[in-house]
Amino acid sequence: MSNAAEIDPGKQESIHALEATNFFLADVQTGLGPFLAAYLAGAGWEPGRVGVALTLGGIITVILQTPAGAIVDQVRSKRLILVAASAVLAVGAVLLSITAAPWAVYTSQVLIGGAGPFLGPTLAAVTMGMVGVTFFDRQFGKNQSFNSAGNVACALLIAGMSHFFGNRAIFITAAVLTIPTVLAIRAIKSKDIDYDLARGGAIEVEGKEVAARASVMKTLLGDRTLLIFLACAFLFHFANAAMLPQLGEMLSHGSRASAAPFMSACIIVTQVVIMCFAPAIGRFANLHGRKPLLLVGFGVLPVRALLYTLTHNTESLIAIQLLDGIANAIFGVVSILVIADRTRATGRFNLVQGSLATAVGLGAALSTTFGGKLIQHFSYRISFLSLGAIAALAFAVLWAAIPETLTNPDISEHTSSTHTAQELSA
Repeated sequence: MSNAAEIDPGKQESIHALEATNFFLADVQTGLGPFLAAYLAGAGWEPGRVGVALTLGGIITVILQTPAGAIVDQVRSKRLILVAASAVLAVGAVLLSITAAPWAVYTSQVLIGGAGPFLGPTLAAVTMGMVGVTFFDRQFGKNQSFNSAGNVACALLIAGMSHFFGNRAIFITAAVLTIPTVLAIRAIKSKDIDYDLARGGAIEVEGKEVAARASVMKTLLGDRTLLIFLACAFLFHFANAAMLPQLGEMLSHGSRASAAPFMSACIIVTQVVIMCFAPAIGRFANLHGRKPLLLVGFGVLPVRALLYTLTHNTESLIAIQLLDGIANAIFGVVSILVIADRTRATGRFNLVQGSLATAVGLGAALSTTFGGKLIQHFSYRISFLSLGAIAALAFAVLWAAIPETLTNPDISEHTSSTHTAQELSA
């Protein structure tokens, strides 16, 4: 199997810029995500209200995910999409840094929820457009590793900033980190991105390569495996999304000062696991298939939920985050590979990425509300056990109904660029 170094050497500068973009953009998103629940709990928000606030952003995200994927398929200027979305995230961060009043929190959630849907599909599209199908598995795994390294760096930075300057400094830090993000995006050369390939490849018609453009309805509704996989993704995140915020809330009520450092430690553990294993996951998935890895990732989630109910010891809870790292490393890499498998030569890669993100966002949004209400009416223990039961259901559906989607790890794809086609067939 060829390695990433065999990609056109002229693209290496852009590939390094893409990896830097994943690093710095992760910094921005880390500051706006898992810390928000602990921040609001520390500001006196009740669990139910915290869940509603997080759900608002999730609803906006769900509404926009699939349309965002379709827009990414159509718009040639992928870099402009990334810059604009990063700027909107920065505005949301500034609002949160000003006040925890409901108007600011809800407005920021609308902005963050509106920008987020464009980021994942665009980064994956740029990757596909730069390295092609043959190298996509490996490069996407590397991207996730840089993303996780950014999460670790930001978590450490935020822990220090919140300790010395308070929790509002978390969001100021996230806004400032938008600057290196934009610089990294601008360092990606537009000419290094094959825009037909970035949509999911091209097809040959009467000896000429033309942009592939399969029917939206056929792509989304005509593939039973894809539909079931989207359902599994929904269940996975319905079970997973509320777990870490609930831990932050639980500790915030006991000691508000320790909430941010605890969340930083949990994020660091999770992201170090992803950083270390994401590239290997991409290689393994390309050689041995997607399903074995997915079964492992889905299988550790109910175990994690159960373990959370057995201890309140801070060190033990942080150690349990190793399982979160395993689950998220596998899902983050392999789910996009499954989408790439099912949309090859359709021209709808980003649209279906958006549909996956819709399923993920819907599951995550409902998870926070579901978990918050269970805590409010019952207990943290009941909430974790209920989320674990949903995770077990997701594992069962995946095991019984999803076949292996990798058909040929060495398959090459037609593109609109002769040079890229020669690369892929090498």
